[in-house]
Amino acid sequence: MKILLIKYFKNHIPLLVSLLFALQILMIRIQITGSLFFTFLVWNLFLAALPYFFSQMLKYLIAHKTNKIVQFFTFGLWLLFLPNSPYIITDLVHLQNENASLIWLDMLIVFVYAINGLLLGLFSMIDIYQILKDKYETKNANFFMIYLSLLCGYGVYLGRFLRFNSWDLFTKPLVVGYNIIQSLTHYNVWAMTFAFGGLVWILFWILQTKIVKQN
Repeated sequence: MKILLIKYFKNHIPLLVSLLFALQILMIRIQITGSLFFTFLVWNLFLAALPYFFSQMLKYLIAHKTNKIVQFFTFGLWLLFLPNSPYIITDLVHLQNENASLIWLDMLIVFVYAINGLLLGLFSMIDIYQILKDKYETKNANFFMIYLSLLCGYGVYLGRFLRFNSWDLFTKPLVVGYNIIQSLTHYNVWAMTFAFGGLVWILFWILQTKIVKQN
């Protein structure tokens, strides 16, 4: 077990370094400005990391042949939190805030957090894709990933424009359901869904193809 943990840690060193870099440049901004304005990005990045946590957990549960209900619930949590990964891109809107006084540094900070959020989400999608390929044909797995990417894109819309959080599905399901039905009649909903969903799928496709070629 100890050897496995060490190997797991070593495999994630580049990702951990990237996350520490994100925290470091935010600390530098705080020291320069004395403002805590962009600290909300830390929470957003934590939410963006949850899909990868759940996908890794799902791989572990499947490998140890645990209860199917537990596996399905873990997959549901992964899907529920997946939109948090590309959502950080929309935090660029905060560059218009009067507290964003160091425009180039602030732009870099949001960009670094967005990249980390995207990577965590994409890595989790690769985990899920591998699971789906083991259970179904590659063609079906590819189709399913496109569908999941579009759901992810719609989730970004729910978070940025309707201001829903992932856990609102449990705390106020009727409100979320009503707003979802109402939103489907607006063209901007579909535009954002396909824009973010398409971006997520293309990036996943590129990363997955690169990994396959290396293997």
